[in-house]
Amino acid sequence: MSIKGVIERYKEYLPVTEKTPIITLCEGNTPLVRADFLEKMLNLKAKVYLKFEGQNPTGSFKDRGMTVAVSKAKEEGMQAVMCASTGNTSASASAYAARAGMKSFVVIPEGNIALGKLAQALIHGATVIAINGNFDEALKLVREITDEYPVALVNSINPYRIEGQKSGSFEICDDLGCAPDYHFIPVGNAGNITAYWKGYKEYKDAGKISNLPKMMGFQAAGACPIVEGRIFEHPETIATAIRIGNPASWKMAEAARDESGGMIDKVTDDEIVEAYKILAKKIGVFCEPASAASVAGLIKTLNLGYFNKEDNGKEIKIVCILTGHGLKDPDRAIKIIERPQPVDADKNAILKIMGY
Repeated sequence: MSIKGVIERYKEYLPVTEKTPIITLCEGNTPLVRADFLEKMLNLKAKVYLKFEGQNPTGSFKDRGMTVAVSKAKEEGMQAVMCASTGNTSASASAYAARAGMKSFVVIPEGNIALGKLAQALIHGATVIAINGNFDEALKLVREITDEYPVALVNSINPYRIEGQKSGSFEICDDLGCAPDYHFIPVGNAGNITAYWKGYKEYKDAGKISNLPKMMGFQAAGACPIVEGRIFEHPETIATAIRIGNPASWKMAEAARDESGGMIDKVTDDEIVEAYKILAKKIGVFCEPASAASVAGLIKTLNLGYFNKEDNGKEIKIVCILTGHGLKDPDRAIKIIERPQPVDADKNAILKIMGY
């Protein structure tokens, strides 16, 4: 049986027609992993699930939006796509452009992109331009160029990206048979929290679900413009995918928060790293650091007594979005774990390390 990608599976909810060429890598269909360990560790009367978007073709949630954005660009006769990126967008844009037979141009902030992601863009044939500046400056330049030349901008300010990304909420509801009570998600450029909220509302309007979740977004403390209500000129965090100081979807993210009765808060790099290690060592899910912001946010929220206050002890359903795979940023994993030290090629030496 062939696996359907996002467009084929949810065509009735997407802005496509019979004339739209479907550029797909069979994205979507990502697992919803039960996180029993987290439930026990947090002593939480809830079912906690991890939506692992690292299982998408290029290893992040960006593929959901990119299949629609590149398909529509192809339909409109564009010969090239362009994006600013901290990594995942560049990997996805270049892969889908290659699939479509189009050129791809990527502008990145020099020194602020994980090598795993940069390697993807390069191997897919993208022209990568590194600037002496941050992501927000890169996006400004890309917007100017795509306004003046016949090149499709495929950052999340492209509405087709949001349309594709909302499919993640459809899958969650289809798998659970309902919407979760709480939806925890990392927030960087803020397109994803916007997209998921849009998807939940559309599914409710279509009669597919009867409830809507509270949207719980989390930024890194060193890059939390929405939380603090100010632009971060020099955002800084180990979570490179959300190292953004002036989110393009800022207002829409605030609307998702306010309409859902949720929150957008911040977590420290230490909290992100701790959640990152728990996910890998105790649950078996290796995500990139930015992904762990959702779980770090869950832990922080629980410690503040939020669920006891809000839910009066009833069992709730919680979904945490893990936006990308850990292999996107292997250097980070190597930096925080103990490297193996060589021993003699001797059975007894090995058994000693094993504890036998």
